[in-house]
Amino acid sequence: MLQGETTESFIRRTSRDIGFSFCGFSKAEFLEEEAPRLEQWLQKNMHGSMSYMANHFDKRLDPRLLVPGAKSIISLLYNYFPEKEITGGDQETPLKISKYAYGEDYHYVVKDKLKQLSARMVEHLGSIEGRAFVDSAPVMDKVWAKRAGLGWIGKNSNLINKGHGSFFFIAELIVDLELLPDGPVKDHCGTCTACIDACPTEAIVEPYVVDGSKCISYFTIELRESIPASYQNKLDDWIFGCDVCQDVCPWNRFSSAHHESRFNPRESILSLQKKDWLEMNEDLFSDLSKRSPISRAGLEGMRRNVTSATNKK
Repeated sequence: MLQGETTESFIRRTSRDIGFSFCGFSKAEFLEEEAPRLEQWLQKNMHGSMSYMANHFDKRLDPRLLVPGAKSIISLLYNYFPEKEITGGDQETPLKISKYAYGEDYHYVVKDKLKQLSARMVEHLGSIEGRAFVDSAPVMDKVWAKRAGLGWIGKNSNLINKGHGSFFFIAELIVDLELLPDGPVKDHCGTCTACIDACPTEAIVEPYVVDGSKCISYFTIELRESIPASYQNKLDDWIFGCDVCQDVCPWNRFSSAHHESRFNPRESILSLQKKDWLEMNEDLFSDLSKRSPISRAGLEGMRRNVTSATNKK
């Protein structure tokens, strides 16, 4: 630590050195305001077939049940905005994959960064009890990032940072350190409805409420059955994930390119056209999707997505 540096300043500085764009702190406590919202969202079945969203309800709302002895949550943002627009397929049959999924799976990349940060903290601050999370446990990461002052939750339900947009992965260290909390920032969505107006499947059913069971990301990643016929001609060329509500967000004009080589697009994925996906065997897909987000959809899922996205009515 630098002379006169506070624990909070040390953690922020170290996180930047490791590659995180933003770092903030909040008190580990029960999320009283979120409890009824989450309950209503689940009761309306907006999680669709994502049954895991209904699991561990209490832990999802209180990190102290997830990490005994927790006092603070360190929220971190890791940029994944690409240097240039990425589109696969060809001009006649474009095949769009969400920006985050062309390179190495973020779970591996960001988890490695969290391990580095944890090690540096232990080295300089002493023994610390806690756990690291990257979209891998019942943690309401956007809520904690909001509480830590890293941005506000927009009408598309994504965390938006005023100076840098929303193309970030959110990660947490839930620790037994007593850290000075940062306050939340103001909501700057105003009267804008760009994300609501642009959603191809009308999944943003009202400002700040997304029906996950209508989202293109849900259809192309989470859903294991056939994509409902009423939505098959609304996929807008997306075969894995969807960026529409972020692409149209005015705040993303401030997004800047990431500097993480592990997120650079894989040529093996970029070069694939419709016939390549449909004729692919399991061995080829296994090689192609190793440590890639697209492994989550599976080969049959990707074939289904490609067929649905390209069979426009």
